[in-house]
Amino acid sequence: MKLMKGLTDVPGILVGHVTDSEALTGCTVVLCGSNAVGGVDVRGSATGTVEVEALHPGHVAPHVHAVVLAGGSAFGLEASSGVRNALEKRGVGFDVGMTHVPIVPGAILFDLGIGKAGVRPNREMGERAVAAANDGPVPEGNVGAGTGATVGKILGMKHAMKSGVGSASVTLGTGVVVSALVAVNAVGDVIEPGTGKIIAGARKAPDSMEFVNSAALMRHGEHQGGFGRRNTTLAIVATNAALDRVQINKVAELASAGMVRTISPVNTMSDGDVTFAVAQGAERASVDAVGVAAADALSMAILRAVRAAKTAGGVPGLAG
Repeated sequence: MKLMKGLTDVPGILVGHVTDSEALTGCTVVLCGSNAVGGVDVRGSATGTVEVEALHPGHVAPHVHAVVLAGGSAFGLEASSGVRNALEKRGVGFDVGMTHVPIVPGAILFDLGIGKAGVRPNREMGERAVAAANDGPVPEGNVGAGTGATVGKILGMKHAMKSGVGSASVTLGTGVVVSALVAVNAVGDVIEPGTGKIIAGARKAPDSMEFVNSAALMRHGEHQGGFGRRNTTLAIVATNAALDRVQINKVAELASAGMVRTISPVNTMSDGDVTFAVAQGAERASVDAVGVAAADALSMAILRAVRAAKTAGGVPGLAG
């Protein structure tokens, strides 16, 4: 039986994390192949992004070269500049004659409420993430963009739980591989899709592991906001199927269903949820089949993200 590596199960995909375990922040870089096409689905209303327009079908640049996920709120967008600089030195990017311009979309999550708020991902961290990128099993938990990630913040950080990065893959009957990587920093709770059971989320008291059910709290009007625009789930799905830019954007939309199944509430006014998608390969598969598998892989990755998260910054994690 083949061991699942996560996002790197797709041939040609490399993942690099840089982790600051003291400041509790970091970034994650996904390097793509030379002919990768990208898509994006933005569902949240508190997003922080860069170059997502380059993923739309009408954009002049035909390929995507890397995707960056980072902590640090808007300050963390600087990490994408480091990735861009590192790739230019490698001769990677859109050929404009005098140089190559790497197409590097990215998104950030808010982790300033844990660790050291004054330390954020920067260009140097982005460059280091490129250097660290490899095709081995994807490290999960308190790493990269998920280093300072938390979930269940409707009652504030004292009631929240630690989260992190998760990655998973699904293989279609035809042999097509569809994989996902996610950094989960949601205001909502993480639930098991099959049972509806909350496995990580807002707790009734700082010293309790009994959950309040954030969605029910909102429905009953017992909480009227106040948890701030400080939450985001960032995901990227990848496949070795041969898809064009219109099709891979549809896959990004379909993949977002994995968030809906596994996070409650999700895509709120306080979340900056974004799903990126990348296709690189020659395998034949329908858009719907890839999209369904992408949603499954993303759902699995979200569960893995909270199960692999360790206690940090005074916020308890399921991994102890």
